[in-house]
Amino acid sequence: MEVWSDFVGERGCPIERAVDVLDGKWTLLILRELFQGKRRFGELRATLRGISPKTLTERLRFLEARGVVRRTIFPEIPPRVEYCLTARGQEARPVIEALRDWGESLGADPSRVGA
Repeated sequence: MEVWSDFVGERGCPIERAVDVLDGKWTLLILRELFQGKRRFGELRATLRGISPKTLTERLRFLEARGVVRRTIFPEIPPRVEYCLTARGQEARPVIEALRDWGESLGADPSRVGA
């Protein structure tokens, strides 16, 4: 039997560390897009309807600082910047896929979410 409460209150709780990285409405959706391959800022913004440029920039910088996303700047005029997942970012794939599968099981009926 697993004892989840062993981690409660510990600063080093692995669940807390993971949630710290994945926290926020947009983070999981950014990762969803980057699982499909490299993306430019404008491509991410176009697929993430409703995200402000400021929020997207903040989330990308946060993920880059955590070693989840890599930003590559190409020395061109105008400069081209691409974002992709690092090996650490790719490790989150099973977590995101599990969330997708669970979301599919909920269906499109919003009344089932609280049921």
